[in-house]
Amino acid sequence: MKKTYNYTFIQTKAEEDAAKPNGAIFPAGRVLVEIRDLYPAPVKDQMNPWQIKKVATGADIITGKLMLLHNEVFEYIFRYWSLEMCNCVVAGHKVYAVIWDLTDESSPIRYKSENIYFEKGPQGTFLLGWMDLARKANMNPGDEIGLYWDNRSGTLQFKESMVPAEGNQENPINGK
Repeated sequence: MKKTYNYTFIQTKAEEDAAKPNGAIFPAGRVLVEIRDLYPAPVKDQMNPWQIKKVATGADIITGKLMLLHNEVFEYIFRYWSLEMCNCVVAGHKVYAVIWDLTDESSPIRYKSENIYFEKGPQGTFLLGWMDLARKANMNPGDEIGLYWDNRSGTLQFKESMVPAEGNQENPINGK
């Protein structure tokens, strides 16, 4: 099920009548809701499943918080989570997660600690706490990152790829 915000701009008659004696002002608000998809979930290409692609910045690495865009999180992560888990993140709480680093596919590394989590970020963004991963993988600004949520294991899959210096090298995340 897809998650989206439902905004409330107009009072119901009952809310209006209840607020009249107190002189209270109606606060416009929003609530996270689940809706039935009109379109099927995005299909992952098994050869290149990295749905969220990002180039790491210095701030992402220093703070240990990777900033993810609203649309990417709602489309590729929240779609597979329960409404309760999504509401926790939207309310400003941390939801701890597990990340598998598949950079070296022959020996994946599992990260699970208090430094691996999702939380609400500024201006409608979301933050992925990835301090342990960024430090151990020796991430540098400009490194390309690929992420996707694996619904079967309930974990986030991660792959780091150096941005090719020469146009001759193949990048495993974007296939170029």
